[in-house]
Amino acid sequence: MQENSQYAIGLDIGTTKVRAIVAHVDSATGVPTIVGVGQAANSGMRKGVVVNLQGPGQAIDTALGEAERMSGYQVHGASLSVNGTHILTTHADGMVAVGAGDHEINPEDLERIKEVATLGKIPANREILDVIPHSYRLDGQDGIKDPLGMTGTRLEIDAHVVSALTPYLVNVEKTAESAQVTPHAIVPTAMAAARAVLSESQLENGVAVIDMGGATTSIAVYEEGDLQYAGVVAIGGNNITNDLAIGLKTDPEIAELVKVKHACALSHAEKESVEIKHEKETYTFSAEDLNEIVEARLEEIFEGVQAHLKKAGRAGRLPGGVVLVGGASKMKHMTEYAKEALGLSARLGQPSGFGGVADDIDKLEFATAIGLMLIDAEQGPAPERKSSGGLKLKTPNAKDLKGKASKLFGWFKP
Repeated sequence: MQENSQYAIGLDIGTTKVRAIVAHVDSATGVPTIVGVGQAANSGMRKGVVVNLQGPGQAIDTALGEAERMSGYQVHGASLSVNGTHILTTHADGMVAVGAGDHEINPEDLERIKEVATLGKIPANREILDVIPHSYRLDGQDGIKDPLGMTGTRLEIDAHVVSALTPYLVNVEKTAESAQVTPHAIVPTAMAAARAVLSESQLENGVAVIDMGGATTSIAVYEEGDLQYAGVVAIGGNNITNDLAIGLKTDPEIAELVKVKHACALSHAEKESVEIKHEKETYTFSAEDLNEIVEARLEEIFEGVQAHLKKAGRAGRLPGGVVLVGGASKMKHMTEYAKEALGLSARLGQPSGFGGVADDIDKLEFATAIGLMLIDAEQGPAPERKSSGGLKLKTPNAKDLKGKASKLFGWFKP
């Protein structure tokens, strides 16, 4: 492998699964090609939050090991996902005097006004993941998207701040450190998935990404090219599995098979029963019971999603509708159910912007990992580092990450 080869790595640390993507980045075009994929069952997390460091650490090691064997690349750093109801977006604004009338706005001015805008707005126990400017105002001129290079004396900002509880963020870092992985960036799940599945026109017109995971359902709302809101519903596909195990009086393993093969977001009006074969035995269940259990939990999930859309002021008001990703979104007729429940158009997300072996993976489940890989590529992928020396890289603390996170979402800007 050439010494100047560049790679980008996305590591989605989910409650039930850890998924890893390794991509080679073309030095001429900057386009990543997926060369390694890995996944592993995860334990030690609840509702997106680490409760036992050992479980996710082992899952990261296993998933990365699989991706490393496929790609032939030794991973030492990656962009990671973070999840949980502790992730919040907060409105922020601020003003700074930047100098004389002929002063040109420079990057230092933009960093300074972000600091002013967030000062005192975020509690001490929260860490800022990113500050996303919606617009600037320069000497009374409104609606400026990028004031860099313009001249003026008084600069104002209107922005959204994405933050997470510091202890939860530190635990995510520690799980990566236990697998000797340095975080290049830490990104909320739905925002990472959005990077992979949304087009510029959708970002501009107004759209929401709904990531239906195993234990959580994450929402990210975009409009006018920027993130407007992010939130998490603490219910996911595993809740449906558990409900089926209880309601159908069967083992969770069989309940999962019933969900994957027969669960439908809309009622099976034409069926009276469903059958599942497991370990040479055949199990028969009432389709009516199955429908009732699935519908009850889906209603609760989408009521939570609608509540977040209302909080964002976008309920029924997104021209681009919603884009569904995540394993639970694979349920039959899920898009039709989402249309009825939310009163918006709905479709399944299709990650794009890369080449390689992605056709061999489930794109709905790997959307977040692919998005993280694309973000990692934009961060400036590091050359491959040799593993022979047993190098263990120090994981930066949350404050160190703040500067790196500030460039995460440059793709939001029109």
